Amino acid sequence: MTRIGISATHGAVETSIGDSVSVNGVCLTVSELKDGLMNFFAMHETLRRTALGDLRVGSPVNLELAMRVGDRFGGHIVQGHVDGVGMVADVRPEGDAEIWTFEAPPEALRYTVEKGSICVDGISLTVVSVDDEGFTVSILPQTREATNMRELATGDSVNLEADVIGKYVERLLEPRLAVMKNDDRREDAV
Repeated sequence: MTRIGISATHGAVETSIGDSVSVNGVCLTVSELKDGLMNFFAMHETLRRTALGDLRVGSPVNLELAMRVGDRFGGHIVQGHVDGVGMVADVRPEGDAEIWTFEAPPEALRYTVEKGSICVDGISLTVVSVDDEGFTVSILPQTREATNMRELATGDSVNLEADVIGKYVERLLEPRLAVMKNDDRREDAV
């Protein structure tokens, strides 16, 4: 395990030991609170599957407390369960905004659709385009300044979480698709 300490006076005030907090899109459990510092432990599995191991002392991170029942829902469903680590491939201006291109692994891309949602380091974003190598998003100046994107550069690793609804749909359809595949094999054999 690795201990991660984060200075966050506002978030720490609203947090208790045992609470789940998203750190760059990774759901971690608060293990200690002391003087505005939140401490977490990241398991080896978490470090293998995320970009948290790239953090250094002073690295800015995106923090988000778990949504409370009855709170306003202003994005897509985000669980903090990372599907893969991507990489910033390109950033280019487009008017007042920026177009960011991310390389992404197949395990995240399989659920990524144009105009759908994706979570990059805990930031819920709308996909502009997607291909076999990655996807693009459009970033407003406010989003860049209010998140760790202000510090990201080409080549940096990011945590990616695809929309969970696609995962459930796929899982629910698996038995039906298996039956259809077997039916096709029988027809081909005839």
